[in-house]
Amino acid sequence: MTWWLERLRDGPALLLDGATGTELERRGEASELPLWSAHALTRVPELVLRIHTDYASAGAELLTANSFRTQRRTLARGGLGERAAELTARAVGLARSAALGAPRPVAVLGSAPPLEDCFRPDLVPGPEALLREHAEHAENLARAGVDGVLIETMNSLREAAAALSAAHETGLPALVSFVCWDGARLLSGEPLEAALSALGARPPAALLVNCLPPSNAGPCLRALAASGLPFGLYPNLIGAGDAPKRTALRPETFAPLARGWLAAGARIVGGCCGTTPDHVRAVAQLQR
Repeated sequence: MTWWLERLRDGPALLLDGATGTELERRGEASELPLWSAHALTRVPELVLRIHTDYASAGAELLTANSFRTQRRTLARGGLGERAAELTARAVGLARSAALGAPRPVAVLGSAPPLEDCFRPDLVPGPEALLREHAEHAENLARAGVDGVLIETMNSLREAAAALSAAHETGLPALVSFVCWDGARLLSGEPLEAALSALGARPPAALLVNCLPPSNAGPCLRALAASGLPFGLYPNLIGAGDAPKRTALRPETFAPLARGWLAAGARIVGGCCGTTPDHVRAVAQLQR
């Protein structure tokens, strides 16, 4: 068992990094659709490396490779479909470089998001496409050398189950994270409490929620705790989709919220859209 999996089991809690796409935008690099943060892998890979390095310096122990939109389906919309393996490997390599330069052990997780829009469960593809395409992405992540797969922002149980099955086929540990915007329910309407049974006989290493408003953390954490698995969260601070963007919580406001999540038993805490290295640093200081 690797060190970070041992920490999931025995503690202390692990600190995940923060946002990549919105952090690129904050630093002046556009992350427009459909490729979102994947644009930066071809345009400004040095900026991606700098962001990873800043998160590691801030105290992150888990870095998420910028593979959120390096699946063939999404890259094809930008004319880069045949470069899925290459760009996934580049994303992982940049995160690995930052991890190797960190002053403490840092693991690299490969992001495995929904194949379609994170906020549109009605667009989830059929079962054959889910299995085939998540298998390709998981294999690309495994060949690139990730320490685990972070299946994230899942809006339906069936896509999460397909992605988890694909990750398990590679032999890598996997974490599964759902987006729940209103109560402990996925955007599909399915109850978060049903996640563990829906994911099959081989559970993930941890269950999480992400890209949710901090105000929705309470009911989701209670539902995750009921699973009996290690659990955690990394919330969205600025809103979702095309909704008007709220002012992001400042790090000094975010950190007390994180303290409450840790007190509730969260074994992984980090940030999604709108978070920065300063938010991660503020949480890291709680554990000193």
